[in-house]
Amino acid sequence: MKEFVISEAQAETAVLVGLITREQDEMKTNEYLDELEFLAHTAGAVVVKRFVQRLDAPLSTTYVGKGKLQELRAYIEAEAEEEREVGMAIFDDELSAKQIRNIEAELKIKILDRTSLILDIFAMRAQTANAKTQVELAQYKYMLPRLTRLWTHLERQGGGSGSGKGGSVGLRGPGETQLEMDRRIILNRMSLLKSRLADIERQKNTQRKSRGRLIRVALVGYTNVGKSTLMNLLAKSEVFAENKLFATLDTTVRKVIIDNLPFLLSDTVGFIRKLPTALVESFKSTLDEVREADLLLHVVDISHPDFEEQISVVEKTLADIGAGGKPALIVFNKIDAYNYVKKDDDDLTPRTRENIPLDELKATWMAKLDDDCIFISAKQRANIEELKQTLYLKVKELHVQKYPYNDFLYTIDDTAAE
Repeated sequence: MKEFVISEAQAETAVLVGLITREQDEMKTNEYLDELEFLAHTAGAVVVKRFVQRLDAPLSTTYVGKGKLQELRAYIEAEAEEEREVGMAIFDDELSAKQIRNIEAELKIKILDRTSLILDIFAMRAQTANAKTQVELAQYKYMLPRLTRLWTHLERQGGGSGSGKGGSVGLRGPGETQLEMDRRIILNRMSLLKSRLADIERQKNTQRKSRGRLIRVALVGYTNVGKSTLMNLLAKSEVFAENKLFATLDTTVRKVIIDNLPFLLSDTVGFIRKLPTALVESFKSTLDEVREADLLLHVVDISHPDFEEQISVVEKTLADIGAGGKPALIVFNKIDAYNYVKKDDDDLTPRTRENIPLDELKATWMAKLDDDCIFISAKQRANIEELKQTLYLKVKELHVQKYPYNDFLYTIDDTAAE
């Protein structure tokens, strides 16, 4: 069976669709759509317009209301008349098979949701056999409950040879047979992929055991916060880094030495809001590097207007995969890109995050986290030496606790990191 990859999204124009609900106000919806547009750009699509509707909750049949769907169709048809074809509509939430089928019937273009778009990007980014296997498994998990819509053209034939006024007692129709056949093929393929991942996991466990008595440090954080750039600085390596979401998909592990103190540093896949459950499950072996780490370097893009929610998303995801509560150092990156807008003296509106000077923000977080946060710019290499010194002290402390009888630490001058 042909592999399920939504690579058609590349180099097409798209419209975005989102909802303002009781749980999600207009500001939050716009932030999510900003992120969805960045995802679309990463996948190679060009966003030409956004459509937003206010509803208590998504409709089970068409996600948006009938009027908004007609508005979408009118826009798509108007663009087509001007020879500006809209290739697809991307919805900000995961859609059911029924929703996709109904929306496609109305709009007559390709329909994607946030999950399928993320899966598409993961498929493009996967380089190693491990990552490709994990992505393919996640794609099939997504595809399985939506399989029925692929065979709607055979529904007319579903009655079988024994159909009639008295009901069907004969053979099942070819549509149903084909659907069951595809379902069986996918389930068999998923079983094979899970077996492959189990073999890969055994190999990785063997590799981890052979790494010796070294502290493990894992870079974690929201996608596109600068983890790979920081990895390159600390490990003097050439991990791929790009200003796009999920530039790094495969876990990279490097041995780093700071003033004669060696440790292992791993760069992992970035997290994101509304991360598909299938991806978290499929990337279990990749996330094991996080679970088995002794110290987490939680990298945060402090220039992002919603960085505090990104911190919460990462912390929740870490808890979900069983890595919550580990020793962590929050590394606030991109201080060079931080924008501060000074309020006028006569402006009585409430102050927003953009109205807070960087120094005040630093003081607030340092008071909250004490020695467990640091402010840097990986791009400008600002405060990197201070980060190395802090990292040296934390790794040394963890090493003494974990390997109290390992002699090599006691040969290191305590002032070496100063």
